[in-house]
Amino acid sequence: MRVAVMSAPGEVRVEDRPEPTILKPTDAVIRLSATCICGSDLWPYRGIEVLDGPRPMGHEYAGIVEEIGSAVISVKPGQFVVGSFFASDNTCEICQAGYQSRCVHAEPVGALGTQAEYARIPLADGTLVATSGMPSDDLVPGLLAASDVLGTGWFAADAADVQPGKTVAVVGDGAVGLLGVLAAKQLGAERIIAMSRHESRQKLATEFGATDIVTERGDEGVAVVKELTNGLGAHSVIEAVGTQESMMQAIRATRPGGSVGYVGVSHDVALPGGELFFSGVHLHGGPAPVRRFLPELIELIWNRQIDPGKVFDLTLPLEQAAEGYKAMDERRAIKVLLRP
Repeated sequence: MRVAVMSAPGEVRVEDRPEPTILKPTDAVIRLSATCICGSDLWPYRGIEVLDGPRPMGHEYAGIVEEIGSAVISVKPGQFVVGSFFASDNTCEICQAGYQSRCVHAEPVGALGTQAEYARIPLADGTLVATSGMPSDDLVPGLLAASDVLGTGWFAADAADVQPGKTVAVVGDGAVGLLGVLAAKQLGAERIIAMSRHESRQKLATEFGATDIVTERGDEGVAVVKELTNGLGAHSVIEAVGTQESMMQAIRATRPGGSVGYVGVSHDVALPGGELFFSGVHLHGGPAPVRRFLPELIELIWNRQIDPGKVFDLTLPLEQAAEGYKAMDERRAIKVLLRP
């Protein structure tokens, strides 16, 4: 099969690799209908995250079950399924508490690679959720988004304790931040402040429910958020970048007693203890337990109540994955969908 492989920073190629097979009774093999490039894939692409050799890329996926292991009972060949970027058993105490991404048997799907024609998904019963039928082609991008960026944006809003009638600020205008805006809107936030400098992303944020756009960053951005909130700060802030600046911007833009939901993959973020102590701000986040939200999100997409697939503003064949990485790196695309 064809697989996108990153061999060094800035170097992505599509090459032939063996098709996956069932290795454990709990596995499933799916044929990808769509996959995509994630903002987190840009960390090794830019050389910020170290590569330990050529790496099959991708951790977002939606497609049709081809084969199942002997122990799999919840999905069957021919069904269209969506799964999380972490495989989980969905039965351990941690999963039952709603944190499937930290399952005691968790396996990162990114280690297997899903920017490919086929993928082996471990722990299929606990990881994959089948749709009620075969989706129309226009629903596939939205269902793919549920595999990571929508589920992550939803978790960020949940972690930030978004409440009806309250104010939410979103730090980060990538796919996760934009879908955090959508999640906040669905959860009933009255005012949603999107922090973005890019016109196309501002437009989509507004379409998803943003009521205000703030172009300033850092302490200047914090000052504008406070000006918009009677000097207090937002009740909830979503942090969807993962840098020192973005994390401090999120904390400082939150009012005392408010909450930050952080889902940006942290890279050398160091929080000042004294400032954090006196901020009175709640912090909650980490790798999103997407599996917790998948049934609800799939239903919302299936019933066309939300359209998260709009974050894909460039669609390419899998063979052009290298161009997709380049487009996202150069910010010519918000998120690239790849068709195997």
